[in-house]
Amino acid sequence: MSENAVPAGTRRKIAFVGSECYPFVKTGGLGDVMYALPRALIRNNCEVRVILPLYNCMPMKYKEKLEWKGSFMMDLTMEGRTFFVGIMETEMDGVIYDFIDNKEFFDWGNPYTGLWEDIPKYCYFSKASLAVLNYLEWIPDVIHCHDWQASLVPMYLKTRFNVTPVGKAKSVLTIHNLRFQGICSIPHLKYWSGLPDYLFNYPVLKINEQECNMFKGGLAFADWITTVSATYAEEIQTPSYGEGLDSHLRYHQPKLSGIVNGIDTDIWNSDTDTLLEAPYNAENFLERKPADKQNLQSEMQLDQVAGRFVLGLVSRLTDQKGLDLIDAIFPDLMDGNTQVVVLGTGDPRYENAFRYYEQKYRGFVSANITYNEGIAHKIYAGADAFLVPSLFEPCGLTQLIAMRYGTVPIVRETGGLKDTVQPYNAELNDGNGFTFDKYLPAKLLEAVNNARNLFFGDRWHWDEMVRRNMQKDVSWEKSAAQYTELYESLCK
Repeated sequence: MSENAVPAGTRRKIAFVGSECYPFVKTGGLGDVMYALPRALIRNNCEVRVILPLYNCMPMKYKEKLEWKGSFMMDLTMEGRTFFVGIMETEMDGVIYDFIDNKEFFDWGNPYTGLWEDIPKYCYFSKASLAVLNYLEWIPDVIHCHDWQASLVPMYLKTRFNVTPVGKAKSVLTIHNLRFQGICSIPHLKYWSGLPDYLFNYPVLKINEQECNMFKGGLAFADWITTVSATYAEEIQTPSYGEGLDSHLRYHQPKLSGIVNGIDTDIWNSDTDTLLEAPYNAENFLERKPADKQNLQSEMQLDQVAGRFVLGLVSRLTDQKGLDLIDAIFPDLMDGNTQVVVLGTGDPRYENAFRYYEQKYRGFVSANITYNEGIAHKIYAGADAFLVPSLFEPCGLTQLIAMRYGTVPIVRETGGLKDTVQPYNAELNDGNGFTFDKYLPAKLLEAVNNARNLFFGDRWHWDEMVRRNMQKDVSWEKSAAQYTELYESLCK
C-alpha cells in the first residue's frame, strides 16, 4: 500500500459540485466526469453526493424521480438579498444527487446562456451548495469542485462558511478547460457574490483595474488543484496554454497535479454494445469488426470496399480540435484507398468544408453535421483509425473510446492525448497509435501516412496494436484510486 493509501475501514465523504452531469444535463466532457468518477469512487469505499442546479431543461423522466428534501432562504449579494433554495434528491448506483431548485436562476434557457447572466447564477449555485450541505447535516471531508462555475466554492468555504460545520471540509478544484474562466467586471461579481472586498485584489480575483476572474480566485483558495492529465498540468503553466493564468498557476504549482480521465467502460464496451451490427472483443475482432466496418460504409453511403482505410472523426467542429490541419491536408487524404466519416457540429467554416468534401468525393467522404449517439458508436466500431489532431486537449475522451473499440488513434502530442497514446514503434512492436508534435499540416499528414503504411503493408502488426488497445485499461478505476489517495492526503 502506498504512503497515502486509504486505511482499511476509512470511508471518506466526498461532495462533487459542478454545473452539469450526465444523464441529467450534459454539454461536454465535464458531464461525463461528473457522472463516471463518483460511481468509481463509490467502488473505492467513498460516500459521494453530487450537487447540481435543477435546470428547467432537464428531461422530465429524471425530474419525476426527484424527492423533496426541504427548503430555506439564503442571503446573497452585497446588500444581502434573500433567495429561495429548494433541495430535490435522487439516488442512482449508490450516488446521491442533490439538485438545487430556484426558478429565478435555473428555470430558463440552457445551462449556459451568457456570461452576464451566468455570473449571478453560479455565484448563487456556489454559495447554495455549501448551505445545502449544512442544511442536510451531511458534512464532507472533501468538496470537489469542477471548472469556473463552481470556483467560488473554495472562497466561500474559507470566508462566509469558515465557522459553520461545512467549513472544516477541504477543497479540490479541477480544471477541465482553462479557456473558460468566468471573467467579468469587478462591481458585477462584487455585488452578486457578496464576498469580502479584500479578495478583489491581484493575488486573488483581480486581473486588471476593471475586471476580475472567478476561476483565478478559486485556484488561489482551493486546497488542491487538479487537471485532467499530467501533461496539461504542465502545459497550463506556460504562456502558450495558460490562457493568461500561467504565472498564477506557476505560483500555485506546489498544490497542482494532473490525473487523467477514464471512460465509462459499461457504456463504451464493444462486446455488449447493442448499437453495433456485430459486437466484438479483443479475441474475436478479426472475425467480427469487419461487419461493423461494412455496416458503417453502407449507412454512410460510402463505397462498400473492405480494403479501404476508414478514418473516423467525432468532434466539436472548432479550431481547438485541429480541424484547420485536416482541412489543409484533405486532398492528400483522398488517395483512392481512404474514406473519411465525420460527425459533429460547430464552426460553420468547418461544417461547410466537410459538406463540400462530401459532395466532391462521393463514396469516400460522409459528413454528418449533427450529433447522434448511435452514429458515434458506429464510427468508433467501424473505422480503422481515429483522428484527434487537437491544438490543445486537456484530456480527451474520444481517443480512449477509439482504443476501447480497436480503432487506432492518430493524435497530436498535447495534454491527455500525449499521456494516453504512445507512438507506434516498429522495432519494438509497441505503442498504441500514431502521433505528431508540431502543429503543422505536414506533421499530421506524415502521421496519417505512417498509419496507412502499416495498415496496408503490415496488417499483422496493425492487428497486434488493435488487440493491445482493446486490452488497455481506460476505465475510471486507476483515476479513482489516485483521487482517493489525494483526498486522503488532504484529510491528513
